[in-house]
Amino acid sequence: MHALRSRHVVTPEGTRPATVVVEGERIAAIEPYDLALDGCRVEDLGELALLPGLVDTHVHLNEPGRTDWEGFATATAAAAAGGITTLVDMPLNCIPATTDVAALRRKRRAAEGQLHVDVGFYGGVIPGNADALEPLIDAGVLGFKAFLIESGVDELPHVGESDLRAALPRLAARGVPLLAHCELDLGAPEPRDPRRYVEYLESRPRSWELEAIAMLTRLGEESGARVHVVHLACADALPMLGEARSRGVALSVETCPHYLSFAAETIPDGDPRFKCAPPIRESDQREGLWGGLREGVVDLVVSDHSPCAPALKRMHEGDVAGAWGGIAGLQLSLSATYTEAHERGFSLDDVVRWMAEAPARFVGLANKGRIAVGCDADLVAFDPDAAFEVERRAILHRHDLTPYEGRTLRGAVRATWLRGERVWDARSASWTFSRVRGRMLG
Repeated sequence: MHALRSRHVVTPEGTRPATVVVEGERIAAIEPYDLALDGCRVEDLGELALLPGLVDTHVHLNEPGRTDWEGFATATAAAAAGGITTLVDMPLNCIPATTDVAALRRKRRAAEGQLHVDVGFYGGVIPGNADALEPLIDAGVLGFKAFLIESGVDELPHVGESDLRAALPRLAARGVPLLAHCELDLGAPEPRDPRRYVEYLESRPRSWELEAIAMLTRLGEESGARVHVVHLACADALPMLGEARSRGVALSVETCPHYLSFAAETIPDGDPRFKCAPPIRESDQREGLWGGLREGVVDLVVSDHSPCAPALKRMHEGDVAGAWGGIAGLQLSLSATYTEAHERGFSLDDVVRWMAEAPARFVGLANKGRIAVGCDADLVAFDPDAAFEVERRAILHRHDLTPYEGRTLRGAVRATWLRGERVWDARSASWTFSRVRGRMLG
């Protein structure tokens, strides 16, 4: 038995001085800060905040099949260094895509012995695989991803309304969410200059998101299924989303640190590191998303970590239009979000709610995302006053290309514990981990 003591322990009831007692893999008690604990090793973190390990329910780990883009070992190491103790892996960019039980088993075999944090999995909804959904649920997937527009890879084709009508009643019967990439290709001008960010932005307009969200909410209401809007970039959709919730649609919404941090007006031309889909939009949309978090219409903040092999980013050409669309930011998502949240008057409690409590609840992981008795002892020592400049040499993702490079962020992870055991310590100069001890969930 051991304990972690801090003057700023972030619990569901608020931040307070406390001592968190860990027995085995679970939190056994939350005691007063200055309570004497006989026979218990106590580590006093002082003014460092003690957070629950974050839960990132939107990551692309890409293994097997595209491990040269990212893999289980590198991504989970980066997660631990960023204070994230649970990931949920998307069903695409790996080969094969996770659209049946055989593919899920192959992915699980690839993950064995490589995990520094705990990892769960989603399945994919594609045309014609409705009969594969319930077997995937029985095999432990935590939800299903579908694209309403081309996904960018052949292994996960996009679905239409008829495909969703076949899938949603089955998911509704099992209480499992559908996570939808909400863009509909309604036509738009192709970029004339592939280097200009504004032309890429205009090629995927706000209307694409709005129409897709309208369709998703309508089908969710008709089916009674849980529907989830992934990586919302268009704040113009917030009134529609709020109104759907008021009608009782089982709807949840996420956004990502890059949509909360960057704005189209300041993205330089010829820098494909900022390319993602939907695109990072204008500053009014960024501020609108912060308003959505404040009002509770946006529930989660997750990374949508979607890296690729560097050549596919076309950095030498500066080809924004032709580059792979995905942001690499898993390791930095906590600090990036806290930086922007702090500037807008939000608290660390808010950030923990968006990035730990709500994501864990979304995928049904009741023992994750909270500092509470009986929960897994997934914990993070975090210095909210530290500032650091993002340097590529400190990145543990498989590749170090990130739009956060050179940016000064506020808040640094000092140590991470997974089920009571320290798996990351920033004081170590070797950037190595004690041992691989993550588990597969579901």
